[in-house]
Amino acid sequence: MSALHDPPEFRTQLRAWLESTDLTPPPEDCLEAHLHQFARVQRALYEAGWSRYGWPEHAGGLGGPAMLRAIVGEEVVGQRLVEPGPYSMLEVLAPTMIDYATPELAAEMVPKLLSGKELWCQGFSEPGSGSDLASLTTRAVPRGDQWVINGQKVWTSFAQYAQRCILLTRTGGAETPNHQAITAFFVDTDTPGIDVRPLRTMHGVDEFCEVYFDDVVVDGSRMLGKPGDGWQLAMDLLPYERSTCFWQRIAYLYSRFDALIAEVKRQGAAVDNDLGAVYLALHTLRCRSRATQHRLADGHRLGPDTSVDKVLLASAEQLLYDTARDLLPGVIELDEGEWRAEYLYSRAATIYGGTAEVQRNIIARRLLDLPKE
Repeated sequence: MSALHDPPEFRTQLRAWLESTDLTPPPEDCLEAHLHQFARVQRALYEAGWSRYGWPEHAGGLGGPAMLRAIVGEEVVGQRLVEPGPYSMLEVLAPTMIDYATPELAAEMVPKLLSGKELWCQGFSEPGSGSDLASLTTRAVPRGDQWVINGQKVWTSFAQYAQRCILLTRTGGAETPNHQAITAFFVDTDTPGIDVRPLRTMHGVDEFCEVYFDDVVVDGSRMLGKPGDGWQLAMDLLPYERSTCFWQRIAYLYSRFDALIAEVKRQGAAVDNDLGAVYLALHTLRCRSRATQHRLADGHRLGPDTSVDKVLLASAEQLLYDTARDLLPGVIELDEGEWRAEYLYSRAATIYGGTAEVQRNIIARRLLDLPKE
C-alpha cells in the first residue's frame, strides 16, 4: 500500500503541506468571501492531489480508503481554512453522483466539484416536506427523451452560487406508493425556468434559498439512477451527511471551543465546570462519530443508528454556544461578531438534517423497539 494511503502518514504529510502553503482566509467575514475561500482551498488541494485521495479513480480521484477524505476535511476545517458548510456539500453530493450517475457523467462532473471549479446544491426539502421527505410535491413529467419539472424547494443551501443541483422530484402516479414515486435528477441551475430567491435568516446570512421550477426541461440522461430510485438515493446520502460531514463539523466545534477558552482566560475568568460539560459533550460526540467513520470505512451499511450521531451533534453544538453566551456577558446580545452569528445559527442544530423529535422517534422505534405512544 502506498505511504499516502496510510492514514497516519497521510495526515503527517498533509499537515506539512498545509504549513508550507499560504491558504490564509481573507479578512472579510461574509458568505461570498467564505465560498471564494472554499474554492481557492479546493483548487490548491486538488492541484496538489490531496483532495483526490479517497475518491475512486474512475471519477477523477487517486484511490485509497475513504478515511483519507475525512482527514483532509478535519484538517482544513479544524484549522479554520474553510467553513464547514460549503465543505459538507462536497462530501454529501460527490458520493451520490458516483453511486447514481452514469459513469460518463460522474467522470465529467465530479472533478469539477472536487477541484473547486463548481459548487452544487441539494434540492430536497419543500414547504411542508422537510422531515417528511416522502411527501414532496415537485413533479417531473416525461416528454419524449426529456422531463419537465415544476415545483418549489426551500432551505436549499448556497443555491444562488451553485452551478448544479441534485434534485428530488415526484414521477409516479397517484397509485404509486410515496417512496417508489421519487426520482432524482442532476440539473444545471442556469436552465430556463429556475428562479433562486435567497432567504435572510436571523443570523444575518442568506445561506438558504427558495428555488422555483417553472416548466424546467431536463434531459433524460441527467436522471440519477432509474425512475423511482430517488428515495433510495436520499437514504444512501444520509450516511455521508452524518459521518464525514459530521467529522468536519466536530473539528470546527473543537476550534470554537478552544477560542472560547482563550476568550474566557483573556477576560480573567476561571475555566469552570460549564466548560468541562462542553468538553465532555464534544468528546462523547467525537467518540461516537469516530466509530461511525470506521464502520463506514469497513463497508458497513449505516442506517437508523446515525440518528444517535445527529442528536449528539445538535446537543453539543447548542451547549457550546449556550456556554459562550453565559461566560461572555453581552457578546451574544450586543456584539455583531461571529459569536452572535454562530449562536443564532446553532438554534437550528435541532432542526436541519432532520429534527431532534424525528431523530428521537427513529431511535425509540427502530433501535430500541419501543411502542408508539
